[in-house]
Amino acid sequence: MFAELLSVARSVAIRISPRWFRLLCGALAVAVCSPATRVHAADAAKHNLGHELPLASMLPFAALLLCVAVMPLVAHHWWERNRNKALICALLAIPLVGWLLFQWGAVAGHLLLERLQEYTTFIVMLTAMYVIAGGIFLQGRLSRHPAVNTGVLALGAVLASLVGTTAASMLLVRPLLRANHGRQRQAHLFVFFIFIVSNCGGLLTPLGDPPLFLGFLQGVPFTWTLQFWPHWLLANGVLLAIFWIWDLLISRREPPLATPLATADESDRLHLRGKANLLPLAAVVVLILAAGQGWANGGNPWPFGIQEACMAGLAIVSYGFTSKSIHHSNRFSFGPIVEVAVLFLGIFATMTPALELLNTRGGELGIDQPGKYFWATGLLSSCLDNAPTYLAFAAAACGQHGVPLQGRALAMLLSQGPAAQQTLAAISCGSVLMGALTYIGNGPNFMVKAIAAENDVKMPGFFGYLGYSLTVMMPVLIAVWLLFFR
Repeated sequence: MFAELLSVARSVAIRISPRWFRLLCGALAVAVCSPATRVHAADAAKHNLGHELPLASMLPFAALLLCVAVMPLVAHHWWERNRNKALICALLAIPLVGWLLFQWGAVAGHLLLERLQEYTTFIVMLTAMYVIAGGIFLQGRLSRHPAVNTGVLALGAVLASLVGTTAASMLLVRPLLRANHGRQRQAHLFVFFIFIVSNCGGLLTPLGDPPLFLGFLQGVPFTWTLQFWPHWLLANGVLLAIFWIWDLLISRREPPLATPLATADESDRLHLRGKANLLPLAAVVVLILAAGQGWANGGNPWPFGIQEACMAGLAIVSYGFTSKSIHHSNRFSFGPIVEVAVLFLGIFATMTPALELLNTRGGELGIDQPGKYFWATGLLSSCLDNAPTYLAFAAAACGQHGVPLQGRALAMLLSQGPAAQQTLAAISCGSVLMGALTYIGNGPNFMVKAIAAENDVKMPGFFGYLGYSLTVMMPVLIAVWLLFFR
C-alpha cells in the first residue's frame, strides 16, 4: 500500500510540474537556502533593507502583476499554457533574487527564505484543499427555482469560509449548471455565484480566501477573522436578496421547456459521492488550526515542514483512493492549481523588495486611515490579485505602526492596539470583498467563468462583468465602508 501511494505521489508530481516551473523552484531554493545566505532572525531584524533598496527593485513585482492582469486579455491562448507563465516568472524572479543575494547576502537570503517557506505552506494548503474537494461530487438534479438557486448560493457562502472559496466554487458550480440547464438567460446566476461563493463568502476564516490565509501565516490568530461576521452577513445577505429578486423576475419571463431534460442522473436523489473525502478535508482544517495555535508544541507554531508534510500526505491519500469516475464527473485536472503554484512562486519571490519598501516608506502613500486602507486594498485587489495586494498593504500598515517585517509580523501589528487592529480589518475586508469586482481579482473567478462557458453559458466579457459589479457590488461595498470603516 505504501509503495502504491508513493507511485501516486510521483505521478502527480510529474503531471503538475512543467520544466520551467521545476527550474524556477530549483534555482530559488538553491539560492536562498545555501549556507552563504543563512543569518539569524535577530540579525536580519536589525538590518532593514527597506531603507537601502531602490524603488526600481519593485519593477519585477509590478511587471508580474501587470502580466497576470493583462495577458489573459491580450494574449489569452499563449498565456493559458502554464509553461509560458513559468517562463515569465523565471525571467522576472531569478535575476532579482540573484541581485538581492549578491548585493545584501545573508540578510536578503533570510528574507527570501521566509517568503519561500510562506509560499510552500500556502501552496500545499491550497493544493490539499483542491485535490480533496475534487474527490467529492454532488450528484442529482436540483429543482429549477429561484429559491433553490438562492439556497445553493447561501450554502456556498457558508462553505467558502469552511473549505475555501476555490473548493466551495468547484463543489457547487456544476450542480447549479445542471439545475438551470436549458434556461435562456443564465449569466446572472454565475456572476452572483462569483460574487458570493468565490469571494464574499470566504471572509470568516483563514481557510476562506488566500489573503486571510497569508495573514494567518504571518501571525493573525485563526479565530480573529470571525469578528467579521457582521460584514459577512451584510455583504452576503444583501447580495442574496438582490439575487433572489433578480432571478425571480428573469425566471418568470423564461418560456417553458419544450421537452423534459434527460440526463443520466436526473432521477437520482441528491446525494454526495466520495463522502470519505470529508474526513481528510476536516483533517486539513484541524491541521491548520493545530499548527497555528501550537497544539502539542507549548503554544508555539509548529516547525516548518510538519504541517506541510501532513497536508501533502492527506492530499496524496485522497487522490489515490478516489474513484476515477468521481474525478471524471468533476472534470478534475491539475491545471488550475498548477497555474496558481507557478504564478505565486514568482509573486512571492518578486514581492520581497516591494514589502520591505512599503514597510519603511508606505506612509508616503498618504494612506493612514482604515477607510483609506479598505478602498486602496480593495480597488487594487480588483485590478490585480487580492493575495499579494493584501500583503503589500499589510506591510505598509506595519510600517505605519513601527512593526518590522520579521517573523509573525501581523501578530505584532495586532498587539499595537485597536487602531492597528481596525487597519488590518479594513485591509482584510477590502481584499476579500473587492476581489469580486473583476474576473482577475481572485483565482476562482476565472475558474467559474471558464466552467460556465464550457457548458454553453454566455458569460459577460471583462467590461460586461464590470457592469454587473459596479451596479450590484459597489453599493454593497459602500454600505460596508460606511458602517464599519468610515
